[in-house]
Amino acid sequence: MTAANNELEALGGGCPPRVRLIMLCVVILPFVGLAAVIAMLWHVPFQGTYLAIMVGMYVSTGIGIGTGFHRLFTHRSFSAGPYVRFFWAALGSMAIEGPLTTWVAEHRKHHQHSDAPGDPHSPHARHDDYPTGIRGVVWGVWHAHVGWLFEKTPRDLERYVPDLLSDPGASFVSRTYWMWVALGLIIPAVLGGVLTGTWTGALLGFLWGGLVRTLVVHHITWCINSVCHLWGTRPFRTRDESRDNPIFGILAFGEGWHNAHHAFPTSARHGLAWWKLDINYIVIRAMALVGLAHNVRLPSPDRLAERRRVK
Repeated sequence: MTAANNELEALGGGCPPRVRLIMLCVVILPFVGLAAVIAMLWHVPFQGTYLAIMVGMYVSTGIGIGTGFHRLFTHRSFSAGPYVRFFWAALGSMAIEGPLTTWVAEHRKHHQHSDAPGDPHSPHARHDDYPTGIRGVVWGVWHAHVGWLFEKTPRDLERYVPDLLSDPGASFVSRTYWMWVALGLIIPAVLGGVLTGTWTGALLGFLWGGLVRTLVVHHITWCINSVCHLWGTRPFRTRDESRDNPIFGILAFGEGWHNAHHAFPTSARHGLAWWKLDINYIVIRAMALVGLAHNVRLPSPDRLAERRRVK
């Protein structure tokens, strides 16, 4: 077994029962946190502090996924130095969507086989043993949204990420994934305790900024896989069913402009119209202005015109 295989197994590609148990906990525990928050509202007065912690963690880890995991590491739509790369790798890991190396490998595989057999999370790719009719539609949405997480991780993922496996910083963050997960849960707990001066505040900081925030970030991200391949507009010609969805264009900080992304995967900007808000691109442009990002990639006007659908 190669060193790359060893690393991918350490990141979650090992024994399926163990991986499925971990995935089950990752999916269910945020709902437990939400239930605990609702139950505690009967006994502890709500404070805006907890909502502020939740929103702050949602924004930071959501942008960590979109700007860091997705646009920097997966598609290399801009360049950055080792410290900036380390920052985005760590922040994205706190979103609890899997280690950097595995996340990037799965996403690159998605683009290679988008909405065709081999796509890890398409609502459209089908096999002979899949259900048909209404059951098939429901199954497709479920599979694209969350069901794919419980399938066995393919052993060929290493071939999708040779650049990251040879990057010391990216490999370190991937190997220490659970440390960053823990830090992403500890930070809101500490903030809640410090800002309220109570242990109850620490608990509620953990619940709101840790578990509830994870629930929100997860399902908004997973809607890019499911909703944005089913509902929305298709302003550009692509070989798949990717859609621009304005709801998730906003909630996912620009990731929901998904048809534009599939038309121009290496573009640092997904909202390719002035009115399509793209927070992740604004972050990238801000980094470029202060010298933290370089080689920001955008499609030329000719390429935009070439791929645009004629109305």
